[in-house]
Amino acid sequence: MSVLDWLGQRFLFAFDPEAAHGLSIAALKCGLPIAGRPVRDDRLKVSVCGIDFPNPLGMAAGYDKNAEVADALLGLGFGFAEVGTITPRPQAGNPKPRIFRLTSDEAVINRLGFNNEGHQAAEERLAARKGRAGIVGVNIGANKDSTDRVSDYERGVVRFAPYASYLTVNISSPNTPGLRNMQAREQLGELLSRVMAARTAAAAQPPVFLKIAPDLVEAELEDIAAEVTEKAIDGLIVSNTTIARPGLRSADLAGEIGGLSGKPLFERSTIVLAKMRKLLGPDRAIIGVGGVDSIETALEKIRAGADLVQLYTGMIYAGPALPGRILGGMVRFADMQRLKLLRELRDTSLDQWASKPL
Repeated sequence: MSVLDWLGQRFLFAFDPEAAHGLSIAALKCGLPIAGRPVRDDRLKVSVCGIDFPNPLGMAAGYDKNAEVADALLGLGFGFAEVGTITPRPQAGNPKPRIFRLTSDEAVINRLGFNNEGHQAAEERLAARKGRAGIVGVNIGANKDSTDRVSDYERGVVRFAPYASYLTVNISSPNTPGLRNMQAREQLGELLSRVMAARTAAAAQPPVFLKIAPDLVEAELEDIAAEVTEKAIDGLIVSNTTIARPGLRSADLAGEIGGLSGKPLFERSTIVLAKMRKLLGPDRAIIGVGGVDSIETALEKIRAGADLVQLYTGMIYAGPALPGRILGGMVRFADMQRLKLLRELRDTSLDQWASKPL
């Protein structure tokens, strides 16, 4: 971490985590921080679901909930940015405080509950950037008090298909009661059928990804893989936050309710990633997310079966220069290993990760 990044972190860490998040969004809107020259190298390019990504590193959903700073995130060097989660109607989310920094673990627990300004506000912002370069995915969800959550996802597909490079169906947040139940096979089958029908009827047909939880057992992974294959879903995002608390040092905060992200999530999410790669085969797209905070963790996600990699919490602790450092490290790695494409690395540790128990 540079001195500038360290000073920025010290400044933001003086604030409540949610206030600090708001300040970081405001800074990006104002053109800060000023990123270094983007890392561009043809060996980092990857084509996934018909989309040509300039590099495999993206900003995960959860940071830019209201599609306010997608272009600024791309300016930090990310090959793509995912906005949301966005619900049909605005909602305030869960009571505050609802974000907790576990600094000694380089982790965060959040129970935000899909706080966002709703479809209309996000659509206006995405419509304003239509035609600009850059890959922006849209993560859609359901309102907490919805009487038909599947309908909420259908509405999200139809509304954002004209603006999204890809769509993500998020049924894996632990902070909306009952939402994760939609990962069960019968409910999942209905959801995916209706989502894909909505995409067919929409004004555009972007790829559809399903974002799953890390807190699943083998049989549940098998059911999800079967439904994803049967319904021809374009890909998976593995994974969301975890309700587990693996070996945390921050004992005073470990009991907070919510989803854990950051360094402690890396192993579990990477095991689930590899197991899903085995179940889905080599051709289905997978985005690996969870605990990515360095060149080593980003490369390991690819070795375990990821086509693309996302991060969020890692940047809280490593600063906004992290994307550039990771991409620069990927270029140096490609040099050392004499790779024609970084993608050659994919699946090289697949068996090792897939054999680990959940």
